[in-house]
Amino acid sequence: MEFVGADETFITRYFSLDHDLQLIGRELGKDVHIKAALSDFWGLRIVRQPPWECLISFICATYKSVAAIRQMLLKLSEKFGEKVMLEGCDFHAFPTQERLSKASLRELEGCGLGYRAKYVLETSRLVCAGSFDFDGLRRMGYAEAKDALRELPGVGAKVADCVLLFSLGMLEAFPVDVWVKRIILKYYSEHFPAGFVEKLSCQKGFSDADYERLNGFGRKYFGAYAGYAQEYLYHYERLRTAKLKKD
Repeated sequence: MEFVGADETFITRYFSLDHDLQLIGRELGKDVHIKAALSDFWGLRIVRQPPWECLISFICATYKSVAAIRQMLLKLSEKFGEKVMLEGCDFHAFPTQERLSKASLRELEGCGLGYRAKYVLETSRLVCAGSFDFDGLRRMGYAEAKDALRELPGVGAKVADCVLLFSLGMLEAFPVDVWVKRIILKYYSEHFPAGFVEKLSCQKGFSDADYERLNGFGRKYFGAYAGYAQEYLYHYERLRTAKLKKD
């Protein structure tokens, strides 16, 4: 393992090198679909982002493409983040909660956030004022921590699940987006009534109740490492889809 500018403890924690992938693979290998995903993407790990950075990033990510999300976060960092230099190149760190809490709504909108600007500003002010405790989430169970996150402006079920999975190490979290919905309907439809499958198949999105049903299935079916199943299946399906379009 080679790295520069960080210590081994940080690298190990950030990239979850302490997760036992062999154990996770054995626990998840329930069917041919997840086994194929594990085989194709073996070595994929779930990062542990700083909770603040993860929270704001996923609030910004709501109903946006990956390219648009990248641009929003880049603009936020360039405008509000501390300038740092690495190997002769200028970069900007992710903005602190203090800096974003003092931003104006117009400034945030100017970074391409649209209606998300209000949520980012309100959440930043709550966190900066000490009204929300990230460390407290670590002492909660999954359901309690998810409910606490959902009290923040702009945080729905999916954003909460993403924060729990990608920053707080709650590997049972199972975020559901349109790709994951598609995966469940394609490979696991036998676990749901035909009417429910037909309804979701005809819809682009899904309701909060539908989200909780799909989320509940993922957590129950895949168990303690449902978040890893979600990631492997997500990348597996996206790659297959891109390949089919190319062919």
